[in-house]
Amino acid sequence: MLKRSLLNYINTVCIIIGLVALFSSCSYKQNQVLFERNPNNAEIPAQNNFDDNGLYKIKPEDILQVRNLQSLKFILDDVGSSPGTTQSGGSATGQTYPVERDGTVALPVIGRVKVGGLTRYDAAKTIEDLYGKKLIKDPIIEVRIINLKVTVFGEVRAPGNYPLVKDRTTLVEILGEAGGLTDKANEKRIKIVRGGPLNPQIMELNLRELESLSNPAAIMQNQDIVYVEQNKRAIRNEKFQNLSVVAQPALLLLNTALLLISLK
Repeated sequence: MLKRSLLNYINTVCIIIGLVALFSSCSYKQNQVLFERNPNNAEIPAQNNFDDNGLYKIKPEDILQVRNLQSLKFILDDVGSSPGTTQSGGSATGQTYPVERDGTVALPVIGRVKVGGLTRYDAAKTIEDLYGKKLIKDPIIEVRIINLKVTVFGEVRAPGNYPLVKDRTTLVEILGEAGGLTDKANEKRIKIVRGGPLNPQIMELNLRELESLSNPAAIMQNQDIVYVEQNKRAIRNEKFQNLSVVAQPALLLLNTALLLISLK
């Protein structure tokens, strides 16, 4: 009777180990493999907010940082902060100005300037011309759009949000800002989720292929999500470690049961 009970106990332990292995594998896949909905490398979402050269066009709710490189003091120190603007870091960074719904931005002295639909360079030239006519001799205006960002996570050394501070920022540049890939990264499957929550599309790039570097999808857009998967070796190692952790108590009980049988 005792032997039969021990055998039943052993069978139960084996079943538990099997179920633990099955569910831990499913749980791992659920947690680690993201954005699996049919990556589409050929069809790239239309760049509605870019010109023919792939340069971003300013739109309402963007935040502009404006600096006069000839005289930083004019844009910064002589003008007090107004509602909706901030000043960060003094003369080294510049003051920020929101673009209103009508596509205009309110700037010191010259008032509202229409910048909606313009590239960063064209907006800088427009503002430069207005200041040159009304106030400053030979101004050199720099405009940055500081609300544009890309989110990077997965197997990179420094996951997080990274600003798009210049036109035509590439995937490789963004990965470089994130500290590069870890030794667990799968450089053959770099996923980009693009199109926003209403029309998300997934593209997959292989950094081992030179063609990926010239792919238009490799030019980052505002609100892109970049996800770097684990490579197969890292996945196998992690599965084995997870299984070992959950199976050790069950194996201890099984060994104990076998010991009792052998002593009988």
